Amino acid sequence: MVRRTSSEDTNSEQAWETVMRVVYPISDAEQTLPLYAIDWTRPHIAKTTLDARIDTHCVAFGSMNQSALQRMIRNAGSSNEVSCDEFEVTGRASITLKDHGHISGCTFFNAFPAAYWRRWTGVKTVLFEAHVQGNAKISIFRSIGRGLIYPVAERIVKTSGSVSSVAVHIPMTGLMDGGYFWFDAESLGGSVTIADATWAVPSEARTTRHDTSMSIAITTFNRASCCMNQLRAIAGDHALRERLDTVYCTDQGDDLVKNQEGFAEISADLGSQLTYIQQMNLGGSGGFSRGMYETIKAGNSDFVLLLDDDAISEPESILRAIQFSDYTVRPVLVGGGMFHLDNRTMLYTQGERINPQRMWMYPSKSMGYNHDFSVEPLRDSPDRHQRIDEDFNGWWMCLIPIAVVKKIGLSMPVFIKFDDIEYGLRAKKAGFPTVCLPGVAVWHQAWHDKDPARSWEEYFTERNRWLAALLTYPDRPPRMLVETLYGDASLGLRFVYSAMALHHMALKDILRGPQYLVDCLPTKLGEVRELRAKYPDAQAKESFEEFPEPAGEVEPPKNHPSTMKSQYKAAVGLIAKSFIKKANPDKATRPDAAIPARDAAWTWLAFDHVNSALVTTADGNGVAWLKRDNKRFRKSMMEGYRLTRKILKNWKRLAAQYQSYGITSMETWAHIFGDK
Repeated sequence: MVRRTSSEDTNSEQAWETVMRVVYPISDAEQTLPLYAIDWTRPHIAKTTLDARIDTHCVAFGSMNQSALQRMIRNAGSSNEVSCDEFEVTGRASITLKDHGHISGCTFFNAFPAAYWRRWTGVKTVLFEAHVQGNAKISIFRSIGRGLIYPVAERIVKTSGSVSSVAVHIPMTGLMDGGYFWFDAESLGGSVTIADATWAVPSEARTTRHDTSMSIAITTFNRASCCMNQLRAIAGDHALRERLDTVYCTDQGDDLVKNQEGFAEISADLGSQLTYIQQMNLGGSGGFSRGMYETIKAGNSDFVLLLDDDAISEPESILRAIQFSDYTVRPVLVGGGMFHLDNRTMLYTQGERINPQRMWMYPSKSMGYNHDFSVEPLRDSPDRHQRIDEDFNGWWMCLIPIAVVKKIGLSMPVFIKFDDIEYGLRAKKAGFPTVCLPGVAVWHQAWHDKDPARSWEEYFTERNRWLAALLTYPDRPPRMLVETLYGDASLGLRFVYSAMALHHMALKDILRGPQYLVDCLPTKLGEVRELRAKYPDAQAKESFEEFPEPAGEVEPPKNHPSTMKSQYKAAVGLIAKSFIKKANPDKATRPDAAIPARDAAWTWLAFDHVNSALVTTADGNGVAWLKRDNKRFRKSMMEGYRLTRKILKNWKRLAAQYQSYGITSMETWAHIFGDK
């Protein structure tokens, strides 16, 4: 980001540094523009924003499920998607209003996250500046954690062919619970161009007294074209490259990035700012740890940014993350939110917590997942004005201070799954919290077309979840017995017996200790695939025509258990039925029904009254014939119970064993990488 030596206040002269530039999308604007600027409309303030007591009133909707309620709200609501018709993007940092056009900058990428700067830095005042050409009114607003909006300042600009500068100083007050700063603009006649708008803070508030730099760690496995897009985006942003030491591109596949068209040109452009590494496939944890490892060895960078190869980056986000880190009162991990690639204005999450009893994630402050800013813009979403604290950030994008890496080590050597969660929990325990900063994000492939339970990933999810619990809560185990039995039951009631087998393999491997975990890292994926391939639910084919015609179809369940308690209760009944009832899969001559992947993934109730079913794969490319096998189910449930009890009985011993081994140390990873 641009450094400025000084800026003149009305009363004094002070050095300022730009920490956030207002930018606009040059490519894919039709899909992403509502995240940057929207047409102005009168702000909508809900009654619940003004009077929180309304939320204490109970409403009974009988048997209405959540989907039906959401459809009712959407159909009854008068608001549609936001519009972006009164202005035109004329450059990366400039926008032109039409005659009497009116825009709002209260958006995800361009509203200044004042509450986060108030909480995590020593900044007391923020300076907004912009260059304006034409007759315009520039209005500065602020919000608080409740989402209420207050005017801060108004500037009238009247110029013909010249450019006028606008500057407004905003005190950092009333922001403890949340709040943003932003500008709105209105044309008072004729077109108006607003360019080079920035948010700056006093340089004296910096906690890093030198010019900091970072390395970027990207790991890739046979996503060479996606990785090339990341390298192009980084190479093309000159402001970003001023803060960049090198990109560690760790290639673990056989479709190599270096063989892609254009790689030679990108490599020559980046020069020493690209370090290309080839290694065996050690998964995401192995690839990201390689980038962290090499950054520590080089000793040049203050930060390492972990960035997914298949994410689409907003390069400005990377700059904002490191600029924020320069001012934090203590080292923090700065994470970015995740937007969906297939719905570019929908935010999957902006911060997550871990339920220590279930050892599973949930959105901070009950914010929910999948917020669409094209339907509910930031200005009209009061809950989104809260400051959110979190336990971890996904490694689709996460900036980690080198001081943290030196203190707590690298990732667990776990291939994939839960490595980012455990690292965030470990860092927090050591006094380094995670801050998922608004205005910082990437676009990433969503999870809704995946079902890990019907893939090899289930092994790593289960094993690494247990391992994270051992390392995070060494003295007192979470409620893992109930969770494991419920998880096994859910799989068995959906006839996914391969996943139950992978669960048990995972628990056995936990008991084998940390040395085995390290030794098996390069080979475990092959073993997992081999085990899973033995089960019928893993035998997917390309067409329904390869199976007998289903006898009928399954009626959707009428009542879904809405709480964990009710889910446990319903599961107990079905488990009891499966223990008593005999069902031989060899006698199935025809599927009872066909069940869509969505129903198969999220509810075992769809399988209640069938003994076999054709179930489509989550990616929509195949179908498998799943059959009830109650004998296998009973045996697997007992095995899960036995293994879980054994781990819980030896919890403290296992936790001490894993912690004393040093599985996240530089020395352990040097051994894995074969670095002598």
